[in-house]
Amino acid sequence: MVRATNWLGDAVMSLPAVRVIRQVFSHAQLTVVARPGVAELYGRETGIDRVIEYRAKGLGEKREFAHGLRKERFDCAILLQNAFDAALMAWMADIPERIGYRRDGRGVLLTRAIGVPEPGEIPRHERFYYLELLRRAGLMEHFPPTEPIRLDGIPAAREAGMRRLAELGIHGPAIGISPGAAYGNAKRWLPERFAETARRLAGSVLVFGSGGERELCGQVAAGVGGRNLAGETTLGEFIDLAAACRLFLTNDSGAMHVASALGVPTVAVFGATDDTTTGPTGPLARVIREHAECSPCLRRECPIDHRCMTGVTVDRVAAAALQLWEESASAWTQEASS
Repeated sequence: MVRATNWLGDAVMSLPAVRVIRQVFSHAQLTVVARPGVAELYGRETGIDRVIEYRAKGLGEKREFAHGLRKERFDCAILLQNAFDAALMAWMADIPERIGYRRDGRGVLLTRAIGVPEPGEIPRHERFYYLELLRRAGLMEHFPPTEPIRLDGIPAAREAGMRRLAELGIHGPAIGISPGAAYGNAKRWLPERFAETARRLAGSVLVFGSGGERELCGQVAAGVGGRNLAGETTLGEFIDLAAACRLFLTNDSGAMHVASALGVPTVAVFGATDDTTTGPTGPLARVIREHAECSPCLRRECPIDHRCMTGVTVDRVAAAALQLWEESASAWTQEASS
């Protein structure tokens, strides 16, 4: 059993570790326990046999959930999530081997409590944080080759997305925009600049976000004459639609990681967070950031003037987007028609 991370971006960055677990335990049944917000992502992985959604909130529900896991008779639990709750769940489920980082006061609940890597001990990108857990637990000797993170089933997702675009009356290139960020406003570029950037590109605009971001996404959609889909798609539907996009514009967010992992040309604006640790991967991803002495601050809200984001101009983002658009034109046309 693998206890998944709770955030969408972290889920994408954990996929290399999940695939190593599949390789190490090639004949085992691999089950992922995941919150509903990320379950569909893991459900698309061909190496995962089963996904169990974890919806428990109160202590009573958690005990009931653990009782259900106990009936599964798992031999081992690998906890990619850092929280105390993950270790408690595995302990209450009587899983005999429980592997996870020794943090959040949960070491006593683990059979193999792994020391958290210190800064500088491993490569900076967060994918290596999950891989290092496996290495220190003795499940592998070396990190696998560093390749772009890609989701399973991209061609099928793109095909489903193209069908959905046709249903929406969109037959030409589509541009996806995700102007929100669940972590906080400090990670958000200005919505009017997203709209202005999209106006410089030739394509129909789809604006994605959560239900709570509908007003924000509406500002962008209104500014470019696009379609506001905030709160109207499941994660699976978003993955399909994003896969069919010709280009994706975004902040540092879960949507950024998904778009990049689908191989969609992605331009991401960074400010408060560090792109060397949580940036998108692959040759079709571009990170735009402006130097600010206080960045990256990792704050949810900017206490001053948000200079790391206001300093990023439309010209810079549009130039990167147009360059990606041209570089990937032949490949996208071939894939879209095949």
